[in-house]
Amino acid sequence: MLLENKQVAIIGGGPGGLTLARLLQLKNVNVKVYERDLNKNARVQGSPLDLHDESGLAAIRKANLFNEFKNNFMPGADKTLILDEQAKIFYSDHETNLEEDFDNEYFRPEIDRGVLRKILLESLKPETIIWDSHFISMEKQNGGWLLHFKNGSSVYADIVIGSDGANSKIRPYITDIKPFYSGITMLEGNIYESKKAAPHIDSLLNGGKIMAFGNEKNILLGQKGDGALGFYASFKVDENWTQNSGLDFSDKSQIVEWFKKVYPEWSITWYELFENVSAAYIPRPIYCMPLDQNWETLSNTTIIGDAAHVMPPFAGEGANMAMLDALELSECLTSNTYNTIQEAIGNYENNMRERASKAAQESLENGEKMHSKDSLETMLAFFSRE
Repeated sequence: MLLENKQVAIIGGGPGGLTLARLLQLKNVNVKVYERDLNKNARVQGSPLDLHDESGLAAIRKANLFNEFKNNFMPGADKTLILDEQAKIFYSDHETNLEEDFDNEYFRPEIDRGVLRKILLESLKPETIIWDSHFISMEKQNGGWLLHFKNGSSVYADIVIGSDGANSKIRPYITDIKPFYSGITMLEGNIYESKKAAPHIDSLLNGGKIMAFGNEKNILLGQKGDGALGFYASFKVDENWTQNSGLDFSDKSQIVEWFKKVYPEWSITWYELFENVSAAYIPRPIYCMPLDQNWETLSNTTIIGDAAHVMPPFAGEGANMAMLDALELSECLTSNTYNTIQEAIGNYENNMRERASKAAQESLENGEKMHSKDSLETMLAFFSRE
């Protein structure tokens, strides 16, 4: 086997990195995951993930974790309401939505990010995750790499796999291609114990998700697995809006006033969201890798997930692509098909770039549709076809 007697280092313990570690361990590969979080109890940011049959769920099945997934997914969390800016409901599938239909390839079960992380963590051998490992740099050594971390530690690895997100520190060792700004920024807010803090919106949400469209802007929100509610105000602004806005994102009252000013046509119904956030807002400028990106394959380093192909979230493909990356890379590295590790990595990277480009194109197009003047009509037509 190509990886026999090799030490593999995965930088980043998100869904892609942990899935890859699990799949490699099932093939008896020596692998460590270096994660900058202090410990396993760090709060996981972001909305729940809907896993797709051909990607995220395929990886879960291959990892022998399908039963754990079925026992922990969020039935009904994919229920959808589409509203206009006045909070008038134009579409609901709450009456027809099947809570469980794993035999249907179009069923997209949702799972809380923190719960998925827990399932993956518990599937790994003890001591696989090296917490508090904030990657700083690496240098070539003996055909592999000597990795340096912020905590002062250094370790050797024969192969390094970057799963460290959109601002990957591994990616620059592979390519200098940078992502471009999509024109859209999202402002993330979270409400813990939403039943108490935002009862009206929580009741409307009813454990599912809401998409509201109006005036070339959106509000997107969904239930999390721990009783919290996550939401995003999504709008078109200049790339440097976050720095130039003058807003203090930890000041709730400032953001409420900003919302009233920038979303003036929107109903007071939405104020309940902005007035009851439980932590600082997180501005997220949305980036995308060039659709034609390419690079020369290295013999001992590659990247997966957002590090390889960051894309807008408007097709629900980000985490699914990362988990499929993990599946395909693990198969390339542990099969007997290739003569060298470089050949195996090259095959993975070629396939990954091609399918990620298609997913990114779809995400960009959906982003444009969702922020257009006729976004409500466009999205209603789309959901009516499903």
